[in-house]
Parts: sequence; C-alpha cells; structure tokens
Amino acid sequence: MKITIASGKGGTGKTTVATNLALSLTRTGHRVALLDCDVEEPNCHLFIQPSFEKSSKVTVPVPRVDMEKCTGCGKCAEVCAFAAIAVLGGNVLVFDNLCHSCGGCMLFCPEKAISEVDREIGIVEHGTAKGFSFTQGILNVGEVNTPPLIKEVKRQASEAEIIILDAPPGTSCQVIETIQESDFVLLVTEPTPFGLNDLEIAVEMVRALEIPFAVAVNRHGIGDDRVHTYCEEEGIPLLLEINEDRRIAEAYSVGQLAVEVMPELENKFIEFYDSIAHHLHVGGIGGSDEKLSRRGGG
Repeated sequence: MKITIASGKGGTGKTTVATNLALSLTRTGHRVALLDCDVEEPNCHLFIQPSFEKSSKVTVPVPRVDMEKCTGCGKCAEVCAFAAIAVLGGNVLVFDNLCHSCGGCMLFCPEKAISEVDREIGIVEHGTAKGFSFTQGILNVGEVNTPPLIKEVKRQASEAEIIILDAPPGTSCQVIETIQESDFVLLVTEPTPFGLNDLEIAVEMVRALEIPFAVAVNRHGIGDDRVHTYCEEEGIPLLLEINEDRRIAEAYSVGQLAVEVMPELENKFIEFYDSIAHHLHVGGIGGSDEKLSRRGGG
C-alpha cells in the first residue's frame, strides 16, 4: 500500500506524521519504506538518522544546438511552451533551468540541428533507519524542476508492504507528482484559520485526482473547531488527531520521534492504518471497523 502524507501548507506536522507512522508500523512487524519527496527541503533524516548505503545522481536531458546545421528559423522557440529556447538575430539561446525535457524542439527542428545532453539536477540517497527502508531526494541549489527527481525517488523505492511518501507542502506540480499512483492520501492540517484555508485547497486537489483521502489534525486543542466542522459538512473522515503537547515539541526540537518519548501515541498511528486498510481491503493490524465515506475517502 502507498500512503502519501500531504498538507496544504508547510509547518502543519506532515513530516512528524510520516516519520512516526513509519516507525509505528515497523514495530508491528510490517516491511515499511519511507520516501522523503520534499526534495527542495528534505528533513525526515533529521529525526530518523538513517544510514545511507548508496547515492546516485539524477539527470534530465536538455537541448544543445549545432550552429553549423542551424539556420536560425526559430521553429524550436516556436514549439517550446516554456520559453526555454529563444532565437535572436540568428543566434539560439537555451535556458536549461526552464527546460522541461519534452524533446519538442529536437523533434520539430527541420535541420536536425538539436541533440540532447544530460544535466544533473540532484541526487537520490537510499538506506535504512530504525528498521525500515528510507529514500530521499536532494535538489541541487538553484534548480526548479522537481518532478523528475521525485519520480526517481519513487522509482528507487525498495519493495515493501507499506510505502509512506512524505510530500512537499502545498498543491503544486511537485505535490501532484508525489501523490500520483498513491492508494491513499492523508492531509495533515492544524485547527487554525490558515490551516483550514489551505486544507480546502488541498481537498480540491485530491478530489480532482480521485484518490481516497482523509484528514489528520495536528496540535489538536489550539485554535478553533472550524476544521472539524468543515470535515463533517464535507463528509471527510478525520482519522487522526494529535493533541498539543509540550513533550512532542521538545522531542521535535532535539530530533526525536514523538512515539519514542510518548509510546502511547503508537496506537493512534496503528489505528489510523487499520482504518484505511479496512477501507482498501488490505491486511490491517488491529482490525478496525471504521469505514471511510465515499465523498471524503474516495
């Protein structure tokens, strides 16, 4: 099963949920893989202290123009939807950072003057931590094309019963790339007006992708009840609540997982998994009978 932990905004506790869920399920005997797909700012490693076994470079193809063959016709610039190629006075300028590696310029060049070279955009690291498999991507400084690196993180994931993906925050293309092919999405939010606003946007995104989903409320006890009211009105299952607790904040500040300092939290994560496992008809742990609604859960 592939479970993506996402959020409409940063700072809601998405990584907290992903890492603690991975450890909790590992302790039940499941083979778990955790993928940190927030390649611009991966931070799962700060809490699980992985031992990396291999690292590989990730490249994307970008165009190069043979000016001896080029006639300066401008067809390449005309077909590029991302303005990655410009033709000025017969000279061709290629902007690598804007290129989406679609190959259109090479395909439509009438003189066959365009070829492709590999350009490194980041690395993927793979190892183990606390009994589970761990993979993360690290985007090179200044790069903006994140989906190819996220694809490689997902591709290199080891075989596991449960794959947990820690998505980037927000609802951009990199989040959609992470969520695609998931069996379930958990949207983590906080009970504040800002949390609710961004949750509503994230719900629209997941519904458009037609993937089963539910909501988790982190720091329950602060703010107000508007997130709970919204979920009830929209028929969205609220499957996980983590109370505001100083011990969790203290553990976070020194790179510890909450379930390591508060073992009683493990049951919350196990019960959450059982709920979605039951809905998706896969093997659970504790046999929860809770079902997800069609409207909220897909």
